[in-house]
Amino acid sequence: MLTKEQIAQRISKEVKDGFVVNLGIGIPTLVANYIPEGMTVYLQSENGLLGMGPFPSEKDVDADLINAGKQTITTVPGASFFSSADSFAMIRGGHVDLTVLGAMQVDEEGNIANWMIPGKMVKGMGGAMDLVAGAKRVIVAMQHVDKSGDMKLVKKCTLPFTGLRCIHQIVSDYGVLDVTPEGFLLREFAPDLSVDQVVKATAGKIKVASDVKPMKL
Repeated sequence: MLTKEQIAQRISKEVKDGFVVNLGIGIPTLVANYIPEGMTVYLQSENGLLGMGPFPSEKDVDADLINAGKQTITTVPGASFFSSADSFAMIRGGHVDLTVLGAMQVDEEGNIANWMIPGKMVKGMGGAMDLVAGAKRVIVAMQHVDKSGDMKLVKKCTLPFTGLRCIHQIVSDYGVLDVTPEGFLLREFAPDLSVDQVVKATAGKIKVASDVKPMKL
């Protein structure tokens, strides 16, 4: 199975030159560390920043410079700062090419649940509902199975929805799966797993691509 860093590294291959990208909290934030040198990518944070760089080294930490997850960050040359209202206008106006989010569940229709578990404290949903509705492409970075062994790629989400029919691709510690009208489509699998192991760990409808292959990082 892939580590969190390897999930982020694989997702970085989906980022194209010139993209405006919003990265969610957790594994998605790690993607910023793997953007290839020489590629111009504008990382957006919904608290009002376009041009976010990698996480700072200890000597470069500025406590006033944070992302939407309240993590200290760096900026790249040409970065701009603006209000969160302008930032959400950017998202809702369809100007974000790609967003990467974590999830508690994704179902075979491309629905996502990632903001609350009933009965547990809710810290706030951030901009996830706007991002899944406004970004041109949505990728989920997640563990394939939770700590209790429950499957997270399911037939139908049982937790409160964040967005409906909005997920294009999932990169988990088990593999890379597209969401299609016929359910999940397995395209790549973790090198230490088999196709059969990924299929058995997926509760929703799943097909295997004819050119499925082990993941290369």
